[in-house]
Amino acid sequence: MEQLPTIAAPGVGERADAAADAACHLYDAVATGGWSRTAAEDAADTIETTAHALAYLHPSAEVILAPVHAALADLRRRFALAPGDPLTAGDVPSTPRSVGNPRRTRRVRVVTPPLPRQQPSGTAS
Repeated sequence: MEQLPTIAAPGVGERADAAADAACHLYDAVATGGWSRTAAEDAADTIETTAHALAYLHPSAEVILAPVHAALADLRRRFALAPGDPLTAGDVPSTPRSVGNPRRTRRVRVVTPPLPRQQPSGTAS
């Protein structure tokens, strides 16, 4: 396990603390209400931007965080949300590097209840 410095760059610790507080307040607000399209897009943008910032932790952090970007892209597709804006800061990729073997497709496995058994065709019930 690699050790991080005890002191962050100016403003990093304060902004990370504020982001964590804002996330807690958002969680509390969602418990009493619901999401709008704009609110969901803003939350997804926040997570993506935070993941891009965390990529600066270590050279391998970008690859470790790639599933976060993939999950958010899937969330945006499933709920017809606007695609995320590519970041324009230097050295920050708009999309993460691929993870693993690029020739192999990664599949998300979802556990679903089994379907009821079907009678073979041609037999009466």
